[in-house]
Formats: sequence, structure tokens, C-alpha cells
Amino acid sequence: HLMALAAARTALMGSVHDALTERVADITGRSPAERAEAQAPTEEPRANVLAAARAWLCDLARAGWQGIDHELVAGAAPVVSAMLPDPLLRRQATLLDGFAAELAASCPGATLDRVPVRRWADLWTRALLHTLPGAARTPVAAPATGRLLPLGIDLQEHATAVQAQVHAVFEPADGTPSRLVRAAVSAPKPDTVVGAGLWQLLRPHMSLLSAVGEGRAVELDGMPLTDEGDLVWDDERARTGEPADAFGTARVALATAADPVTAPLDRHPARIAVPVLLEGYTAEEDGEGRPVLALAGHRLPVDTDRIPTAGPLTPEALTTSGACLGLLRWDAGEFVLQPLAVETTVRKKAVAVHAGAWAGGTTDKAGARAEKAATDSVAVLRERAGKLLRA
Repeated sequence: HLMALAAARTALMGSVHDALTERVADITGRSPAERAEAQAPTEEPRANVLAAARAWLCDLARAGWQGIDHELVAGAAPVVSAMLPDPLLRRQATLLDGFAAELAASCPGATLDRVPVRRWADLWTRALLHTLPGAARTPVAAPATGRLLPLGIDLQEHATAVQAQVHAVFEPADGTPSRLVRAAVSAPKPDTVVGAGLWQLLRPHMSLLSAVGEGRAVELDGMPLTDEGDLVWDDERARTGEPADAFGTARVALATAADPVTAPLDRHPARIAVPVLLEGYTAEEDGEGRPVLALAGHRLPVDTDRIPTAGPLTPEALTTSGACLGLLRWDAGEFVLQPLAVETTVRKKAVAVHAGAWAGGTTDKAGARAEKAATDSVAVLRERAGKLLRA
């Protein structure tokens, strides 16, 4: 019965996702890319580990959010430990570990004034469905060769981790239609590393960040690319190319690029993040003081909370801009815009301000100060770690 409940919730959220993406497609005029035929998996994860995860999640459901305690939540630890050595189960292990950490921080449930019902229900549902055989298969990736034209970086920061996701247009070398793709890199994060210091944690793992910061295209040679539009990044298969302006790319190539397809279990309104370019708008404020962009009789709220402090883009820059490159999202029952970059006019010259401008390093004064402070913090942490290892 619990598995049926999870499946029903996923189907409901999936139908909402599909309806919203159809509305977005009507606005952008873009069509989704074609999905390749599914291939049978060569191997499956161990059934006993999946059964253990399913048992813990069912115990959680029977207890209810108000009934959780540290003993119940701790039951996830041995399951996660058993999953981590298996590459096929690491995503599931990460999901369970993060979910259990959130629950542990809220124990005991009986004392909670407010329960994040929707978030926890989504996490529980996804975790339970991924215990079914075949549900947690690794997406099939095909080699991609061509030119990658970055649009912007979505930087996501949490207490113990940070992730940078690059949105870009990929132009295949064989002349097939271009498509929208993503490339992500993540790293563990100490509490003391914030702001521009986040880039120092990510740069060693992905050369693409430097290319985006410098405003350059990247030439790919056999880079693995999934149907969902995710590049499995390998620095050995990438080479920095010629200068490529993100707004120029958006004006020329964004409208004709195919949207990535969405995996069945990933169909959820919260996962909608569609690159769009807006021009000719007027920046205003709504009745609650939130910035909105008025365009063609419509008012689109701007989610300024998603603008990272690790870059020069600010809410104030948005108010004087004439063009905005961002991600269209669905949040709290309405479409909102997450800015990735804005274009303003300074002394009769168009100037672009990017949220990820400091990804590869910076020479401007504000960025240099933030970078130096972060460097000092990271150096202290490395020194302490070295002393602990030598002890």
C-alpha cells in the first residue's frame, strides 16, 4: 500500500510537471529532444540492500512525521553504509543520507512547530520508488562531439556541500540540431567557506568553470551526454575555445535549441529550470516589495534569493538592466525567474553582469577582496587538516 501511495504521488506530480512544461514550451517555442531507446541494464544492485532501505522507509511512514525519534532515524545509517560501496546505489545512498540528516536535525518530531510536509513527502516518495528493481539505473550516455556555448551558472549552496550547474547550448559537430545541456560539479563544503571561496572548492574538479568565467566556448570530443541533457564531465575530453558571449548565444541559438527530455521519475514541478532570455521589460516591485519584470502585459516575479553572493550579480543590477538571461522555475504556485546574468548600459555601451563571473577567478576589486578572504580561510583549513593527518 505504501508503494502504491508513493507511485500515485509521483504520477500526480508528474502530470503537473507535464502541464507546466507544455505551457513553457508554448512560450519558448522549443521542442524536446528525442529520447533514445532504453537499453537493458547489464547489472542490477543487490536486492537485499534495496529491501533494507524499503523497510526503513516503511517504518518511517508508519511512525509519521510527528513520531520520528533519533532511534528510528539512526536506522538509516547501516543501510547507507551498505549502499555506498556499490556505484549503482551511490545516488540512492546520498538521498537517504541527506534525508536522514534532515530528520535527525528535527528530532523528536513531537516537538516540531512546523513540519515541511511537501519536502519530506517528496524525498520519502523518491527514495521509496528507487528501491524498486530497475528504478535507480544509471542514465545511458552517448559520446558527444561539438561546441559547447555556456549560458550561465546556477550555484547552489548548502551547509555541507556546494554545487555549480552550467547551463549551455550544445552544437553537435555532425550538423544535427543543437540542444540545451547541463554540466554539474559538486564538492563538500566547510561552514567557514562562503561567498567567492566556494569557487576554490569547485575549480579543481571542472575546467569548464574557468571557460565560463572567461566567456569562452568549449570544444568537446566524445564527452558522455545523457538523454536528459546531462554531460558526464571529463576534463580530458574538453578544450577551451573561442570567445562566446552568453547573450549573443541566447539571442542566436537559444530559440532553436531542443529542450532536454525528463526521466519519468524526475517529473516534478520543483525540477523545472528552463533557460530563457527576456528583453524590453520594465523592472518594478509588487505589493510585497519583491522585484518583478513587466513585459507584454505580464508580470514575472524574480527570485532574488537564488542570486549567489559568490558573484557580482545583485538585485540592484537587475533594476537598471535591459536584458536578463535566467532560469524559469515553478515555485509556490507561480512561475518565477532566477537571474543568471543581466545586461546593462554603461556610457552607451552594453555591459553584462554574470552570477558566475568569478567562477574562474577575478580581477575586479570586489571579487579580488572576496577571493583573498576565502583563500586565507581555505589555507587555514588545509593547514589544520594537515596537522590532524600528521598527528
